[in-house]
Amino acid sequence: MKAITNTNYIKNLGFLAILLLGTMTFAQDDESEDAKKFSLSGSIDAYYRANLNANNSFDEAEGAPYAAPGSSFANLPGFALGMANIVASYEGEKAGFVADLVFGPRGTDAIFASPIYSATGNIVNQLYAYWNVSDAVTLTVGNFNTFLGYEVISPVANFNYSTSYLFSYGPFSHTGIKADFALSDDFSLMLAFMNQTDVTELNITGKYAYGAQLGYSGQYLNLLIDNGSYEVDYTGGFDLSDNFFLGINAAYFDGADDTGFAGAALYPQLKTSETFTLGLRGEYFVETGAFGAIGTSVEDSSVFAVTLTGSANIGNLMIKPELRLDNASDDSALFLDSDLNPQKSLSSFVLAAVYSF
Repeated sequence: MKAITNTNYIKNLGFLAILLLGTMTFAQDDESEDAKKFSLSGSIDAYYRANLNANNSFDEAEGAPYAAPGSSFANLPGFALGMANIVASYEGEKAGFVADLVFGPRGTDAIFASPIYSATGNIVNQLYAYWNVSDAVTLTVGNFNTFLGYEVISPVANFNYSTSYLFSYGPFSHTGIKADFALSDDFSLMLAFMNQTDVTELNITGKYAYGAQLGYSGQYLNLLIDNGSYEVDYTGGFDLSDNFFLGINAAYFDGADDTGFAGAALYPQLKTSETFTLGLRGEYFVETGAFGAIGTSVEDSSVFAVTLTGSANIGNLMIKPELRLDNASDDSALFLDSDLNPQKSLSSFVLAAVYSF
């Protein structure tokens, strides 16, 4: 690649400054509806985490804590960072885009398969454009977060701060094209043609994945087929009263090498006041075959995890205290006690702060 000389670099900076100034002037002068549809949003999060029955230090050689739940994010010991999330979007009459950038440990873990080609590929959480072909059909192309599962990457949209095994084992992101169809007021359909799961910057192998989602009144049945593997996932929820909500997630994954996983999780949430909600996540998760993550040498290992989370709202700030108990079916290197010996259970405490704008 040809290096940019200092003179050209200065010229480029000058041109960029003129262009930016012109854009800002245009945005200030233009009072049309289109000029008001650009938005900038996002969040930041940080937390404190401590194991109650295990070691609380970090294994620098392995690049991971000695003891933590077998799920993604919020696993670092002591005071730790989540991520800064910045989302720029534009909604036009017929088309628009979303550019979703992440910085920090949570973002790094979410975009774990990048960078592949671009040096900045590991900060792109989502990057897509869409076209509203009609009132009933929308086409989207680019990199978008997965349509499977109850939980998501952003801590703002999750009630519990730590994540489930179902979320952690399932896909995070896809790159491809998808079509959303509003079949009626209650029914929706999505079809997708994508690169292989979580390989978001480009297609390395020349192989592709296929996705489908059927929705009915807030309940979704999802299917992902990827290079001989497939996953079926159900996600939904019900308002049982004005203050009580029950979320549900269940999934089954069959890998191409006769390994896989299955599980189910319930998310009851009780709103006790305008500013405080108490929620529980109860999850059963089992590996099929020698999948190797829960039980390093035992086939069909399982784990039952219960997470109790409180969520207090102070304006745009959420404070989330959380108690979690993970109990595995067998001794595993996944859970280590204070002396770094295998144990079946791990209890932990998290206090998180999440600010959204």
